[in-house]
Amino acid sequence: MSERKKIIIKVPHRVTGFFEIVDTKNGIKLENPELIGSRGAGFTLSAMGTTQIFSESIGKNKRNSSSCEIYINGSQVDKEAETTYYIYDYIKNSLPNAHNIKIFHEFDLPVGCGYGASGSGALGTIFGLNRLFNLNLSDFECGRIAHIAEVINKTGLGTVCGQLSAGLGIVAAPGYPCKYEYIKFPANIRVICTSFGAISTKEFLSNQSLHSIVNKPGKEALRKLKIDPNIKKFATLSWRFVKDTKILDILNLFKIRNLLEELNKKQIIGASLNQLGKSIFAICKKKRVDEITEIIESYQTVNKIYCLKIEEQGIKIF
Repeated sequence: MSERKKIIIKVPHRVTGFFEIVDTKNGIKLENPELIGSRGAGFTLSAMGTTQIFSESIGKNKRNSSSCEIYINGSQVDKEAETTYYIYDYIKNSLPNAHNIKIFHEFDLPVGCGYGASGSGALGTIFGLNRLFNLNLSDFECGRIAHIAEVINKTGLGTVCGQLSAGLGIVAAPGYPCKYEYIKFPANIRVICTSFGAISTKEFLSNQSLHSIVNKPGKEALRKLKIDPNIKKFATLSWRFVKDTKILDILNLFKIRNLLEELNKKQIIGASLNQLGKSIFAICKKKRVDEITEIIESYQTVNKIYCLKIEEQGIKIF
């Protein structure tokens, strides 16, 4: 009789407000993915990416016979889910025997829109496989594997570190291990967010000319936030980063620019663009939620608008 197992991992979605890409040292391209990453700041959300993993043993001493199916929001994608498949491929020879594995990712927020879905899926996959098969990897090692998978597949640079740490904070050093500096925030804060479409993180990270556009403004934003780390300064610097990079003009996101300009005239903590995605976030006090939602509704005619909290807990295992 075959042995069946199941595990569920929840990892919060994350929004990055600004960032600086670090993939060179002294002008030389870095090769070690543990040294590659980003500096920047962002926050995790109360919306989750849920990874369910099912396994069925199909016999001992047949490791090469193991198989893996991967689903994202109900659609079978298998190897197209490059980051998840990379992690499965990374650990498959450590399995005690052959298994049929099915990995289901379900995301509360849109995929490819700047909410850290790939980081959530990567962490859910490695933490889930580790627990399911008793691989005896430390949490530190699981995080390292997730970061490497993101960097190699160009699906992220620093999101994993932010999701491991949770809350609002600064990713102060690139690569892995993570260096995360928390920023305190009031309890009555809400984040209103919505998406107007997807951006390919892989295409962006593969475009060296775009690196130079974000790096100087990202470095300056981080320098200023470290001087006075608070949620208002984070929001203000995130919006300044968007304006300094001219990314809304580069991507022809004129509707989003108009929306963000209108939101930032209101009595809120601040609003800006998700990095990277055609999505916006507005941080406000709870009493302003209806007013801000109404403004966003006047621009958003297709996709859902979310009212969320900043999540202070990272990975949850069930």
